[in-house]
Amino acid sequence: MPSINLLPWREAERKKRQRDFGVALAGGVVVAIAGVLATMFFYDGMIDSQMSKNDRLTAEIRELEKSIEEIDGLERQKERLLARMEIINQLQKSRPEIVHLFDEMTRQLPEGVYLTSMRQTGNRIQIRGIAQSSTRVSALMRQIDASDWMTDPEVERVATKTVGNSRQAEFTVYLKQVRSSSGGDDV
Repeated sequence: MPSINLLPWREAERKKRQRDFGVALAGGVVVAIAGVLATMFFYDGMIDSQMSKNDRLTAEIRELEKSIEEIDGLERQKERLLARMEIINQLQKSRPEIVHLFDEMTRQLPEGVYLTSMRQTGNRIQIRGIAQSSTRVSALMRQIDASDWMTDPEVERVATKTVGNSRQAEFTVYLKQVRSSSGGDDV
């Protein structure tokens, strides 16, 4: 004879399935929460690691900027020193030129011409003086033009004045000093 089970087995099976589903759901939620927390901790760790790297890089960049500023300061100081050295070298090379200039000026000065002032700016020289006549000024110009150390004479003015019984010519002449090509070796 067939047996009939009248116990509420379907109900028990449903409760068992619901309980298994609840456990699986709770397990899934716990695993999901654990996964989210693990991901958050992992990314927080990566962010903290990157922040510490960024802080270190920032500190290194500051140190390098200080070094660059120091190097720039040294470069400027080097340029100033090189400019000074160049000026000193030029002065050293041109040292005997003034001796040659004065020596040549005394040789080329015609009789009856007296200098009252000389002013030099670069290689341009301004000469002021008194001559017995304007002809003597012309002779001075020719002498300067024939000189090895002076060139390009230009007369700015010649004014004739009567002083006592004699006439004098006051003059202003510009000329250029010829630079020595030997570098100042011959004194």
